[in-house]
Amino acid sequence: GVLFRQQRQARLDRLQAVDVVRPLLAQLFGLSELRLEVAGGSGSAVSLAFLRDGEAQALRAELLALAAGLARPPAAAAQAEGTRPGFATAPERQVYDVPVGRLVGSVMLSAAAVWAVVGCAVAVAVSVVTKEPGGIIIVIPVLIGAFGAVWAQVNGAAFFRAATSPDGIRLHHGLTESRAQTVPPGRVQAVSIRQGPLWRGPGWWRVRMNVAGYSREEVQAERASVLHPVATREQVRTALWLVLPDLGVDDPVATIDAALTGTGTDGGFTPAPRRAVFVDPLAWRRHGVLVTDRALIARSGRFWRQVVVVPHERTQSLAVAQGPVQRALGLASFELHSTPGPVTPAVAHLDAQVAATLLHAQAVRARQARAAAGPEQWLAPGHTAQEGV
Repeated sequence: GVLFRQQRQARLDRLQAVDVVRPLLAQLFGLSELRLEVAGGSGSAVSLAFLRDGEAQALRAELLALAAGLARPPAAAAQAEGTRPGFATAPERQVYDVPVGRLVGSVMLSAAAVWAVVGCAVAVAVSVVTKEPGGIIIVIPVLIGAFGAVWAQVNGAAFFRAATSPDGIRLHHGLTESRAQTVPPGRVQAVSIRQGPLWRGPGWWRVRMNVAGYSREEVQAERASVLHPVATREQVRTALWLVLPDLGVDDPVATIDAALTGTGTDGGFTPAPRRAVFVDPLAWRRHGVLVTDRALIARSGRFWRQVVVVPHERTQSLAVAQGPVQRALGLASFELHSTPGPVTPAVAHLDAQVAATLLHAQAVRARQARAAAGPEQWLAPGHTAQEGV
């Protein structure tokens, strides 16, 4: 600052993610903004804008290396070589990307695109009935909002690709504002896999995540919460593997398939009892929960299918909720609280005794998992990072 000066400090061991953001105008001048997301509540993010692209990449590599527990190279050796002590950018291996055709198709089958088509149809119908071309003015706000939402989806997910590296999960995406996002291992708190009715035919799913430290604005705009904007079933498994390499079951493929499309006891899930039909007659058979050695998996939704996966060590708190109708039917909803984000883990209309037992058992599992979790500095001497990350 010039008139109002500000100095900020952030603990490296609380670093949640490091993003290199390049708005359109900054791209033209070869500049980048470095955004550091730190666990510390609202307003804890640190932004450096604007740096030269090379400086931003070098600083990102240095911060991630120090946060991972690597020691800074000796200053004497660097001075002898005439260079500044620092770290080389870690190599990455691409895991998946999103073809342009699939992205465009998914957007055309989204709710925003449907509203845009409906708005155009209403505008034409109004003009024909009233014989006044000015009738289209009525739906102009709807059209603007719908087309704006469509453009936001295309702009944010364009050129989307994911890669693994020693410093974490790397996500690259964006058209007018490109973003290189790096999420260190273990920072993802929960993952949701969702499919709307229009995506059921092509078999597409949207994978999102909760990452501690991101501001509410970033979360609401979904600039930093998408793990895969439009995934096939195979890519759903790959995206989940990035966050949780070991699902804690003998047959992870069968388990994920049962979570995505199964009902009742498929895949070993504990389902909602039959009396739940009185409170949710359409989707009660989809409600279910499965607890593995590594995570809790919840599934729900018949028309809008959803699967939520929460590693045991990322559990923040637990609750059992019961309304008056549920109480009369002996039902209860199990809630698992996560950090702020698009994922809200919950299982509705379980048997009340099952929900109560799950509450106490999950509290024990979460405590044991946190005690056995690796250190925050995942590349520190003596600690072996998970394979693939």
